[in-house]
Amino acid sequence: MITTDHTLYMIAAAKLLAQYVSAANRAGFDRNQVNAALAQICAQSVITEFWVSDENGEVEYSSADPQGFRFPLDPSAGTQAAPFAALLTGKTTIVVQTPQPRELDSRVFQYVGVAGADKPRIVQVGVEIEYGKSSG
Repeated sequence: MITTDHTLYMIAAAKLLAQYVSAANRAGFDRNQVNAALAQICAQSVITEFWVSDENGEVEYSSADPQGFRFPLDPSAGTQAAPFAALLTGKTTIVVQTPQPRELDSRVFQYVGVAGADKPRIVQVGVEIEYGKSSG
């Protein structure tokens, strides 16, 4: 696993998101409230998107329109999202991908995922990598 400062911050953000989703569920927040909060965080930070699944890999919460997206349940399925399935089985608690073009639209993203805090789920943070652009 490559651990740059950038990656460590993404792992921390994913762990915070896992705790937020757990607390939001206990507090009775509905899906729209959680999704609105996630979208606001993305609008005000360097995080591009959040994806949170249920125990079956189906997206339960997201800062973006999930358009029926579902995480594969087999970590060896051969898709970009497949390695995150290991978070559902408990085989691992953190998955870090190197920046790579997304299968969806070829935009370059780095994804980091952690296991859910309240139940088996995928809790994923995505950051678009725009080479050649300065952040300052």
